[in-house]
Amino acid sequence: MSDLSRPQGPKIIAIANQKGGVGKTTTAINLSAALAEEGRRVLVIDLDPQGNASTGLGIELDDREFTTYELLLEDVDLQKVILKTATENLFIVPATVDLSSADLELLTNEKRSFLLHDALRQTQMDSFAFDYILIDCPPSLNLLTVNAMIAAHSILVPLQSEFFALEGLSQLMLTIREVRQSGNKNLRIEGVVLTMYDRRNNLSQQVEQDARDNLGDLVFKTLIPRNVRVSESPSFAMPVLAYDSTSKGALAYRELAKELMENNENEVKEVQHVG
Repeated sequence: MSDLSRPQGPKIIAIANQKGGVGKTTTAINLSAALAEEGRRVLVIDLDPQGNASTGLGIELDDREFTTYELLLEDVDLQKVILKTATENLFIVPATVDLSSADLELLTNEKRSFLLHDALRQTQMDSFAFDYILIDCPPSLNLLTVNAMIAAHSILVPLQSEFFALEGLSQLMLTIREVRQSGNKNLRIEGVVLTMYDRRNNLSQQVEQDARDNLGDLVFKTLIPRNVRVSESPSFAMPVLAYDSTSKGALAYRELAKELMENNENEVKEVQHVG
């Protein structure tokens, strides 16, 4: 069994928020593309039965013969389930609606909370030499999301810059605390990223101030703006970085990738210093 402990293995980040429409899948698609553009080898795990990350990265439904469902519940060869995308260095394990039945099937499985953890720690995974694995979680705190939290080193939380934005966070934080106690004591919060931010809107500024007052350094400095090019790009089955490379949305996701990489490089230095 391989060892994915930092710093040698890939950094596994679950992108989670039980609220829908907060920019979770958009962040998974575009952050992964931005990391890949920086030369990092990135794998996206589409853990949402809607399969929107798969569609947004250009994987046609006919090409999804093997999916996250088989990764979790069947002994499928990783060479069959990990697909290349049109973006260099970016790969994906796609999802289909079949995954919606996995939640029920997992209930009778003894290792139901650790299936993704174990799947990502197969020896065969080493041959792909990934630097980052990003997990796009479903918009609920179900068993699939718990699998992601137990498999991950950290959680990245997209937060929509609108009223009631902080309300759902308390339940998410409670779930993270429970996972730390029951299955992944080292799980930490990678950060909270504000999405759909509109600088002309006082409400966005107020939400940002509330988030920074309550969460401090956990909030990324980078703000993801509300940008029509970000909204359009999934319908063309490509990240916004490819759809409109100079748009404000593309530039913001590049900044977010750099901030995330810088944070992790500093973290590795701290670990090495302690060691």
